[in-house]
Parts: sequence; C-alpha cells; structure tokens
Amino acid sequence: MLVVADPTIILMHGAFADPLRGVTVEDAEYTRCVSEQVEGPVLLVGHSYGGAIIASGVADNVAGLVYVAGMAPDEGEVIVEIQSRFPAAAAGPYIKPSPLPDGGRCGAADVAVLLGPG
Repeated sequence: MLVVADPTIILMHGAFADPLRGVTVEDAEYTRCVSEQVEGPVLLVGHSYGGAIIASGVADNVAGLVYVAGMAPDEGEVIVEIQSRFPAAAAGPYIKPSPLPDGGRCGAADVAVLLGPG
C-alpha cells in the first residue's frame, strides 16, 4: 500500500454544482492545470460527473484518485453512453455548457475548492 504524507486534496464536484464545459478538453484540462500548480502530492476526489474528470485530468504529481459516487468510465467510453442506460434527468434540458472566466486557459484565481495540509 502506498502512503502519501500530507497530500493536497482537490474535489471535483458533480455536474449540477457548476456549468459544464466538457470532460476531456475543458474540465479535465483545467483540473490537470490546477493540479500542476500544487507543490507536492495531490489526491483528486471526484463526485458524480467529477469522477470522469479526475480520470482524464491526471498530472504527474497526482498520487491517487478517489471516487465518491463518481462516474468511472472505461477507456474510450463516454458519459453520454453511460447516461443513456438510465432515464433522462428532469434538469437535463436546463444544463448548458459555459466557458471558463479566462476564456479556457488555466488560472489559479479560478480554483473553487482546494484543500491543503495544515
């Protein structure tokens, strides 16, 4: 078992907490970029939609992935395929993609949840 002392924990929330931008290109890239700005080991925690994000946005300093009722698609599987196996959510038509405040580039000022040691 690998033990990592004092990792920084980054929580990637589910889709309904923030506007969606896209798994691989925008949200995963953003998560990877934020992780790279952290000195030391990072533990990525994904809830719901966030599970797919943490699997796609892994930086070199990420020591582990934790899924809390999170989606964990197989390689090549997309969220739409997973969701198509279940009834549509009533909120679905109201969820719209949204660009990042900085136009899609990574920026430390945009980090919503970043918990570190101490």
